[in-house]
Amino acid sequence: MRESGHPVVRVTSVRKRYNHQWALDGIDLVVERGELYGVIGPDGSGKSSLLKAIAGVQTFDGGYIEVCGLPLASEREAERIKPKVGFLPQGLGASLYQELSVEENIDCFADLRSVPPDVLAERKAWLLHVTRLERFRDRSTKHLSGGMKQKLGLICALIHEPELVILDEPTTGIDPVSRQDLWSMLSALLHEKGMTALVSTSYMDEAERFHRLSFLSNGKVLIAGTPEAVRTSVMGSVAAFETTAPADAVARLRQTFEQVETAGRSVRVFVGIGDREEARRSVEAVAGDLIGSPIAVEEPELEDVVVSLLARSRGEEQPPEVTGRGAPSDREEEAMQANGLTKDFGNFRAVDGVSFRVRQGEVFGLLGANGAGKTTVIKMLTGLLAPTTGTGVVAGVDMKTAARSIRERIGYVSQAFSLYLDLTVAENIRFFAGIYGLDRQTAVARGREIVVMAGLSGHESSLAGRLPMGLRQRLALGCALVHAPRVLFLDEPTAGVDPLGRRRFWDFLGMLARERGVAILVTTHHLNEAERCDRLALMDAGRIVAEGTPEELKREVRKEAGILFEVVVDQPSRAVACLQQSGFPNVSLYGATVRLLCGNPDDDLSRLRRELADGGIQVRSMRERSLSLEDVFVYRIKTLDRQARSSGRPVSA
Repeated sequence: MRESGHPVVRVTSVRKRYNHQWALDGIDLVVERGELYGVIGPDGSGKSSLLKAIAGVQTFDGGYIEVCGLPLASEREAERIKPKVGFLPQGLGASLYQELSVEENIDCFADLRSVPPDVLAERKAWLLHVTRLERFRDRSTKHLSGGMKQKLGLICALIHEPELVILDEPTTGIDPVSRQDLWSMLSALLHEKGMTALVSTSYMDEAERFHRLSFLSNGKVLIAGTPEAVRTSVMGSVAAFETTAPADAVARLRQTFEQVETAGRSVRVFVGIGDREEARRSVEAVAGDLIGSPIAVEEPELEDVVVSLLARSRGEEQPPEVTGRGAPSDREEEAMQANGLTKDFGNFRAVDGVSFRVRQGEVFGLLGANGAGKTTVIKMLTGLLAPTTGTGVVAGVDMKTAARSIRERIGYVSQAFSLYLDLTVAENIRFFAGIYGLDRQTAVARGREIVVMAGLSGHESSLAGRLPMGLRQRLALGCALVHAPRVLFLDEPTAGVDPLGRRRFWDFLGMLARERGVAILVTTHHLNEAERCDRLALMDAGRIVAEGTPEELKREVRKEAGILFEVVVDQPSRAVACLQQSGFPNVSLYGATVRLLCGNPDDDLSRLRRELADGGIQVRSMRERSLSLEDVFVYRIKTLDRQARSSGRPVSA
């Protein structure tokens, strides 16, 4: 609970310059004790610079910062606040010692923070359990997946239970189940230990949990307040309908409306009209005969509002038409196949008999918890890692015997990127164009197109190493596309990218697949993105445990587990814990709401009201919701984990 009194953080007119550009330009912010305060905004808006300055790890050029009652006017004063602060910087495992094991890293940070051994043992056991890292205690940090490194970094930032915890995009690269676990852990620390948290995020469902937030753009606070106040700052409605021709519907609607997105046959339109009936009529007038179902109109979500604010503040160019070599490929032509791929690392089996097919022009999503084996599958198919057993064919060549031929026909964006950080944006693009043998004229034309597509206009002369993570990821994608490949591998390409950037990125991927016939294999933890895949495979513990179209996967869960309900309560984290302890198996936290699957709604919802009332938790509303892929993912992984625990098998991390 928030307490009145002296603020934990006070920021007044803070400015920070990099060369000739202001990263922070007069920032004001106050964080009260016990508050969960959020900082959101596009890539390069100043979020990381602000959090680093408050954490005392980066200087600033003007203004005033006070943390835990202590001013930060010098390096000596900054050192005084560090015992009171836990800081997790942006970047997977950026604060960790890569050569140490998981447990050695935790012990090292605990020793630096003078955590007593008896307290450390209990605290470490709980944090390892919550983050699902118990069975990886002895694994070297450099051999962890990106998401596992992020969870370990969070443990190390929290091990001394600081008065203030500062987390810069802590859940980037972490699967939805682990995100829920981490937010539950953070909520418990705030409520039970009286901690205060300052958190930046690119997930707008997470932003719904903040008590208050500041939206940054170009180094300034564009808007601040509660999530509800930000949500209602932009007038509008969201209209959604089904269609048999989504591409035609999008093309027609975008002539009138800026925000139009698709997921399978569903089309979703943000309309700048508050009156729902008027919004429905305006969409109907434009889409006309392409509408295949009644139009549903609802209030916009926070992400819709943020995208609208971003579009206004950035004026970013729309992606150009895709150009490249050759004509679109036959959608029935096979682009890649995996046949029984298995990979062992010593006694650890990372991938266990994985098989699937992907056609040209198809977007295939590979989903799974951290450590499920997704990245290892990609590395085998791209020829970067030899399989223990199994075979694969990519772009018509065998992955085992033709690694060079494969690389000439594919594009690959890894979690760690493959850029030269001491080269500029333009130099990186030219370098990769040269590697792939493009002539000068083609390289120049492709370079211009990629700069616009990636939203890098104005950054051509910037060093890649100085770009914010989101811009760096877009540059990596551009470099992977410079030779117009037939097959594209993307390993969590939008981790840390703001909502507008993600939507435009996926618009571009859709264009590549539909118009140029590029086959795309993508991993993502943004499961609203996975809705835009043609087919999906869900991995757990190295195996594929479910496969199909997004609608097929949802239909299977509805058949097994029942109807999804969303419950709005006054204490969502406590409500989830209460319901889980009361025997509800399929309960999860989504933003500031509780979601659960009910096989017998009448009985289940009556019992839910009784259990929450007995726990002193107020139910404000309940409503039935359509299943999302995130609901499917959480259900499948938690079910598999329960089965694994009951049989004594290892669970996912």
